[in-house]
Amino acid sequence: MREDRDVVVVQEHLDDSALVGQSLSEPERFAALFDRHAEEIHRYAARRLGPELAEDVAGEVFLVAFRVRHRYDLGRPDARPWLYGIATKVIAQHRRAERRRNAAMAKVTVERPAGFEERSADRVSAESLQPRLARALTRLKPAERDLLLLLAWADLTYEEAAHALGVPVGTVRSRLHRLRVKVRRALGGIDPFTAEESDRG
Repeated sequence: MREDRDVVVVQEHLDDSALVGQSLSEPERFAALFDRHAEEIHRYAARRLGPELAEDVAGEVFLVAFRVRHRYDLGRPDARPWLYGIATKVIAQHRRAERRRNAAMAKVTVERPAGFEERSADRVSAESLQPRLARALTRLKPAERDLLLLLAWADLTYEEAAHALGVPVGTVRSRLHRLRVKVRRALGGIDPFTAEESDRG
């Protein structure tokens, strides 16, 4: 029992690359990577495809990750970009479901609730933006949508998004510039990114 607790403590202090490296000879170590990132990947899948598919997608992401873990770049301490890259490919197999979800979200109308208070203004503004954002997403090419959502929803840096998508950082920057113009226009001048460009790196 004490030995099990010691293993858990050690795993909590290891970075992702160490866990993946250990899992090559001790496959059960991969469970710690799942525990660390499954909720985040599930949340991202739910935002893109809805809660009905999110659990299956998240499970498949970690199944694929486990199978190809020998290809993981052990020089990268954070596995999130790698996992999001796998998630992007798994989600691509559900493009029809994503299109249906975005089309449905685009039709949603947000009404101002009774007893509205000023402190709720930001939440209501974000909710009212959702249908327009969903409409804008339906008009994007799949590669554009993947890039936008990895930055806006998964909160990856440019370098991490480039790694997830398997493209150079310069490609991410040039695509994003064109993409921001497109999305801003669709949203009436509102930028969907919450972080400053300098924070993205």
